[in-house]
Amino acid sequence: MTQTPPRPTRALPGKVTVLSGGVGGARFLQGVLRLRELTGASSEITVIANTGDDIWLHGLKVCPDLDTVMYTLGEGIDTERGWGRTDETWHAKEELAAYGVEPTWFGLGDRDLATHLVRTQMLDAGYPLSAVTDALCRRWLSPRFGTSVRLLPMSDDRIETHVVIDDPDAGERRAVHFQEYWIRHQAAVPAYSVVPIGADKATPAPGVLDAIGEADLVLVPPSNPVVSVGTILAVPGVRDALAKTPAPVVGVSGIVGDDHVRGMARQLLGVIGVEVSAAGVAEHYGARATGGVIDGWLVDTVDAGLVARIEAAGISSRAVPLMMTDHDATAAMVEAALDLAGL
Repeated sequence: MTQTPPRPTRALPGKVTVLSGGVGGARFLQGVLRLRELTGASSEITVIANTGDDIWLHGLKVCPDLDTVMYTLGEGIDTERGWGRTDETWHAKEELAAYGVEPTWFGLGDRDLATHLVRTQMLDAGYPLSAVTDALCRRWLSPRFGTSVRLLPMSDDRIETHVVIDDPDAGERRAVHFQEYWIRHQAAVPAYSVVPIGADKATPAPGVLDAIGEADLVLVPPSNPVVSVGTILAVPGVRDALAKTPAPVVGVSGIVGDDHVRGMARQLLGVIGVEVSAAGVAEHYGARATGGVIDGWLVDTVDAGLVARIEAAGISSRAVPLMMTDHDATAAMVEAALDLAGL
């Protein structure tokens, strides 16, 4: 039987910044907001979302992680899938397939199409992605949170994560968009490298560096350390901002035992040569005191034996339950991060 976590005693500080991927980051953010609600805090929460998953399809700009965060916090997400709109239909996808238009492996839902159409029209009109995201959030976030929750893309520049794979269809090694690796191939084919194309020449979107530098706490949720958080860190200026911020930076492991909770972190950590363990990911991020990006790292109770190793790397650590079974359980995780940060 799942036990109800005790009522929280620690409140969020004034400004909290979260580096987020898609599903895992969005669910973690629900815990952040739940803790704010339970404690009556008036914290400002800024979400810096990965845009390396973004892809152009059928002439439309699709931003999976931005949309997953936006729909989740705006209560429009399909909770069973964890992505896409609730009450979705797929008539447009079926019609495109009937015409033989590729790619057929990526599903654009009918309700979701409206978001991509509005985004693409605004981009074509000359608005940067950050301004477009702000406009979209006026529908999804502003009615619930006013100005206290902001969603920022990591960059306005075009960044696309590609993965070098053994393509079973082409019979050769080639680079494919991350979405093709993940959705079409289900991350089940051999992969050899991960490259966030365009990241090295990109600049952080307006507000990103300020959100990190002015934060009272920076949180790294259990998003993919390679293609979600890793891509955010690849944008020039972000690592430096994390190094300089006076705020504690605390991360939460998405690896429990020797595997990811969901997604494909296990496969991609192997590609970049990182041990698939809570300690391996902590060491990959590294301690801020020695040039890394985190001060604290939460691991699941099954990984309590790794705490000493993580702390030997200069990172404060604690073992707590990390299954995001409901908003209260996730809020308890966030409160543990506050405790670890000394807040």
